[in-house]
Amino acid sequence: MKAKEILKPALILCVICLLSTAALAGVNQLTADTIAQQQVITEQESRRQVLPDADSFEEKDGYAVGLAGSETVGYVFVTSSKGYGGDVQVMTGITADGNVSGVVILDQNETPGLGANAEKETFRSQFQQPAPENGFTVTKSTAGEGEISAMTGATITTNAVTNAVNDAIKEYHQVKEGA
Repeated sequence: MKAKEILKPALILCVICLLSTAALAGVNQLTADTIAQQQVITEQESRRQVLPDADSFEEKDGYAVGLAGSETVGYVFVTSSKGYGGDVQVMTGITADGNVSGVVILDQNETPGLGANAEKETFRSQFQQPAPENGFTVTKSTAGEGEISAMTGATITTNAVTNAVNDAIKEYHQVKEGA
């Protein structure tokens, strides 16, 4: 084998890699602002979904206050917990009087058809009840007040979402105590 037979294809491959990298970097640069704007829009829509009585939201240190006019109607917290496929990021709305008004899964990498079912309204709506002082507990049977029914085959994901909501409840109590 001659050096030319090895160097020529290697050099061509190197040039192709450099051009591909430059193209990807350029596309990333061009779309960064659009992606950031889309994330802001998604976050605003999620806030309205978890705290529908709020007209506007005021950013605080680590949470948002939902306002109807000048009256505080609730709070929105973003928390996460370890699931089966990594961290599960959850947005939780809690009314000023302590009821969980909504839960949205912002980010998850759970198993499709099992843990990913946490995004379904039938699962998320279980949290819409008064926030228990010590948080929700997971049960494998029909849930009562303060309990969440585990998704079949996805107990780890159920626990992750419940733990994230419970963290939001803890933050809510800290905010209310500090007010």
